[in-house]
Order: sequence, then C-alpha cells, then structure tokens
Amino acid sequence: MCTPNATNDLGLTDANSSCTCGSHGTHGDTVEGHPTGHSAAAHVEHYLVDGMTCSHCVSSVTEELSALPGVESVKVKLNAGGTSQVMVESSTALDVDAVRTALDEAGYELASTTK
Repeated sequence: MCTPNATNDLGLTDANSSCTCGSHGTHGDTVEGHPTGHSAAAHVEHYLVDGMTCSHCVSSVTEELSALPGVESVKVKLNAGGTSQVMVESSTALDVDAVRTALDEAGYELASTTK
C-alpha cells in the first residue's frame, strides 16, 4: 500500500507531496489517485467543508465523523480558510443529515458532497 510522502496522524496531507509507491492502478479502489486500502465493498464519500483553519479543526471534524456508525476512516485535506476536502470510508452508506449534524457539532459547515 502506498502512502503520500507527508501525511500526519491527523490525516493532513501536504498537497505538494507525491506518492512513492509507483504502482497506481494496481491496488483497486483509489481516492485522488491513492489506494483506499479497503475492499470494493467499502463506501467512500467525499465532502466539502467550510471553516477549518488548523490541525485542531481537522481533529474535531475527524473525531465527530469517526463517531458515526460504520465509519472506518476519515481523511482531511485542509485548505486553511477555504473549503477543505474530507473523505470518509464506511462499511455502509452514510446519511448526509448525520454527516451535517456531526460537522455542526464540530463547529463547521458542510458545503457540499462530491462523488
């Protein structure tokens, strides 16, 4: 499995780093070109979130979304002061209202969902 060069424990990824595995297209499911590490049965949802500015924001969003039933992982691509990208892998499809509520609890706004 590959890992972007600069990802920390909070799931922050340096947008300027590149993957070092050299084998994209051979792992199965991918997100932004990187393998998800989960089977094709896993649900992957992408959300755009407004209001995050720092790693504490990322931690709050990750904690709230991780508490939703079925959530296996949360990855955040922080765009400080702008719209950040959030990827959630879950064993079942997530209700968008539950995601919106979790983000509200963390103090942030769901801008939109993407596919």
